[in-house]
Amino acid sequence: MSASPPLLFVSGVSKSFLGIPALQNIDLTLLRGEVHALLGENGAGKSTLVKIITGVYRRDAGEMRLDGEIVEPRGVEEAQALGIGTVYQEVNLLPNLTVAENLFLGREPRRFGLVSVGRMRRMAREVLARYGLDLDVGANLSRYSVAVQQIVAIARAVELSGKVLILDEPTASLDAAEVERLFTIVRKLRDQGLAVVFITHFLDQVFDLADRVTVLRNGRLVGTKPIKGLTRLDIVQMMLGRELKEETVGERPALSEGADGEAAIRFRGFGRKTSVKPFDLDIRRGEVVGVAGLLGSGRTETARLLFGVDRADSGEASVEGKKIKLDSPRDAIAQGFGFCPEERKVDGIVGDLSVRENLILALQAQRGWLRPLPRAEQNELADRYIRMLDIRTSDREKPIKFLSGGNQQKVILARWLATNPRFLILDEPTRGIDVGAHAEIIRLIRELCDNGMSLLVISSELEELVAYSRRIVVCSERAHVAELVGEEVTADRILGAIASPEARRAVA
Repeated sequence: MSASPPLLFVSGVSKSFLGIPALQNIDLTLLRGEVHALLGENGAGKSTLVKIITGVYRRDAGEMRLDGEIVEPRGVEEAQALGIGTVYQEVNLLPNLTVAENLFLGREPRRFGLVSVGRMRRMAREVLARYGLDLDVGANLSRYSVAVQQIVAIARAVELSGKVLILDEPTASLDAAEVERLFTIVRKLRDQGLAVVFITHFLDQVFDLADRVTVLRNGRLVGTKPIKGLTRLDIVQMMLGRELKEETVGERPALSEGADGEAAIRFRGFGRKTSVKPFDLDIRRGEVVGVAGLLGSGRTETARLLFGVDRADSGEASVEGKKIKLDSPRDAIAQGFGFCPEERKVDGIVGDLSVRENLILALQAQRGWLRPLPRAEQNELADRYIRMLDIRTSDREKPIKFLSGGNQQKVILARWLATNPRFLILDEPTRGIDVGAHAEIIRLIRELCDNGMSLLVISSELEELVAYSRRIVVCSERAHVAELVGEEVTADRILGAIASPEARRAVA
């Protein structure tokens, strides 16, 4: 790394949305000739920080200096003109245009006012040769693999910018050989003096590529450290934190009747090549199985497979000894499964519909749309669960988008409880909600377990998982790497399993 002054210096940057802080007093220093990993779980503030650096958002406080000069880009084009380029996981190029057209879109070489196609293609071949690509630049971009499209996007960003390159999850859809090819190019760019910001959820890749790492958590800066001397455990602890929430403290609940017996639901060799490696999983009646791991580790991917959102390409599932198919959420609902997703505003609620309408969606789907629930039954269900879960709303007809995050979460829980499920999957059920709602949902999880319902709960709050789980499945690098049971269920053991690439699933 260069010992010269910082190329990009972000100091004291803060940003709020509707009065809710997204970033608080963030510092970030990028040096010439370094790969700088930017890490953090969902809601950490990574995307907001990148959007401020690239001019998509205006910061509320703080300053940004590039080559020592204060800059404030007011859009992506201004950021590119300053020398800051971004490449996202989903390649933001035009697949229906040629490779050459994508490389030079908006700055095509011209002759007598017309685009010089021959010259543009010669220039494109010269540019891509520096990246080790020998392509038919006159072919549509869609003809090539995602890996090649990523490299074309990087080449375009460097040609447009050439000082700072931000790579946001560039390897999420690549295989091992494609990742190494991409890393070879990134290392060359680093050696040429670029500052590269690398955002990823794969810790092995951080150690392979990065020189320094900055970790954000809940919109705050945890720290910036050189990779040399750090361990995976150090980074995991920085990302997850170890604050003990008062409302999660307490004795782990006793097993409900049947929870120590035969599994009611079994998955064998269940997996999907593009999301999570094949795994075995047993779910007993009245048992809470926790799932721990960093974002992108395979935890949400597991939930999506179990509910049929993503279709498994290996293995089988059974309920009470009978094989079942889980090719779609409709199949899962028919088996008595429910799923409260992590992104409730995107995948959970329908913002413009009322509390009542949101609450009855799953039950109506279970019955079939040709058998509509009578309005009186809808009203009775809504009023019952508003009282039962203490959903804070002025009335059942209020649009759900006007409720707080915690109350929206309660409505989604009520939606599935109304179907009387045998198996309920909760993905980050307490994320982004206030302390009171947090404690209420944890209490509800315990009550559901006591009443014999089976639950699978995904959470980044390790102490929370320990408080109510009898077993914990640990995910890392898109695989189930450990299963902790009984006295093994501690925050330290979970952290150790997440951090250890050699961890293997231990079946009790």
